[in-house]
Amino acid sequence: MRRREFIAWLGAAAAPNAWLSSARAQPTKIPLVGYVTNGSRKAAVSEAGLRRGLADRGYYLGRNLLLDARYAEGDAQRVSSLIAELLALDVDVLVTVGTPTTLAARKATTSVPIVCVTGDPVGVGLAASLARPGGNVTGFSLLSAKFSGKWLELLKAAVPKLGRVAILWNPDNRGAQAEVAMLDEMAGGFGLTLTRLSARPQELEASLAAITAASFDGLIATDDSQIEPLIPRLVDLVARNRVPTLYAFSTAVRQGGLMSYSADFFEIWRRAAGYVDRILKGADPGDLPIEQTTEITFAVNLATAKALGLEIPQMLLATANEVIE
Repeated sequence: MRRREFIAWLGAAAAPNAWLSSARAQPTKIPLVGYVTNGSRKAAVSEAGLRRGLADRGYYLGRNLLLDARYAEGDAQRVSSLIAELLALDVDVLVTVGTPTTLAARKATTSVPIVCVTGDPVGVGLAASLARPGGNVTGFSLLSAKFSGKWLELLKAAVPKLGRVAILWNPDNRGAQAEVAMLDEMAGGFGLTLTRLSARPQELEASLAAITAASFDGLIATDDSQIEPLIPRLVDLVARNRVPTLYAFSTAVRQGGLMSYSADFFEIWRRAAGYVDRILKGADPGDLPIEQTTEITFAVNLATAKALGLEIPQMLLATANEVIE
């Protein structure tokens, strides 16, 4: 996401619901879009992309469209209640981020259209097929399992002596299971030993303690929305313990993370706004093909590399979409 676009969005969203009540009171019914994620409002790149995409299509929030965004801030137990709150407001479209949140939304309603960005919607039962989803769910498929092996490849290229690697993931995310299976498959070829660390709320503190105690050569933070709110804490933790870390969120590198290889969530959600637009104009979500994203970005923070005593190979830097010096 471009820095000035994100700053502009932050200004617009500083009080995200301040105008919502008065706008709903208008005599002409304005469509209402509900947005729910397990992530953090502090790293709201996806919502920023959605807002930009809606603006590109002629929607002016508070005038001809309402957007009510709810964040669970990493507390997965809150997701279902946030969805219920939005459904009680009679939203016209429900927008969901990630597989667990979308599964919770689908469980809550089979009639309200759902636009999502998720892992493998067919594999987890959200859609009959990508070409014709059926039901009430459409959007984008990340299929991160197809490129998750690249996380290990890039980390190995940056840390030649890589041996023991920790994987921070959410075992309750069915899409993440395929990602970790790919990492397991790739690890043997690189001669690496992987240790899975759970990001479940009840297991998180033990996992973070293990990063400190176990002297891992590297860490991969996967792309589950439960992990996104942890990025500032992770960046600080791995810096203190000198653990080179690759994140599946591009925002991590701007917060001091070493590297990221991830979907471009701003661009994906900018495009996903097109689904919201078509549904508001009468399209059936079950007839809208789910797209597979190709927007993958690689970023490197050279200041962090220097602090870790790493020299990132020039050939690796040449492949980066963004280098922070």
